[in-house]
Amino acid sequence: MSALMEKSFRTSTADGAVVEFGLVRHALLAKLAQGTLRHEDVCDAHPELLRAAKNIGRATGETCPVCSDAELVEVTYVFGSRLPSGGTCPTSRAELLKLERREDPVQCYAVEVCVACSFHHLVRKWSAGGRQVRRAPLRQQRKVGE
Repeated sequence: MSALMEKSFRTSTADGAVVEFGLVRHALLAKLAQGTLRHEDVCDAHPELLRAAKNIGRATGETCPVCSDAELVEVTYVFGSRLPSGGTCPTSRAELLKLERREDPVQCYAVEVCVACSFHHLVRKWSAGGRQVRRAPLRQQRKVGE
């Protein structure tokens, strides 16, 4: 696995499509360059997202396309039942994989953030989890235990 892939926590356990938002990002940055959007329209990251980016964000190796002053970092959020209402941010690939392998389904979102200018954009989203533990039918369990 490449270092960049490891840094971005790309998932291999997604049970459906991984939706990438690169085209949306490209269109957004084009509107910014044309003057259709202002910097304030795209550089408005929530304080909690900025806090997560500063403390647990993973470097992407890409310079911010808006301010060119800082490297973008990526933060992954995971939402699902029996998780905090604001989701959880795994800090390692192992932690993400554990969340993705839960019996309960989860929704995962990767967001790129610039901590210098507050630019942020959804990079990808995917579904995972929801895998039921296979158990032997009740008749087979009784035969084995008899």
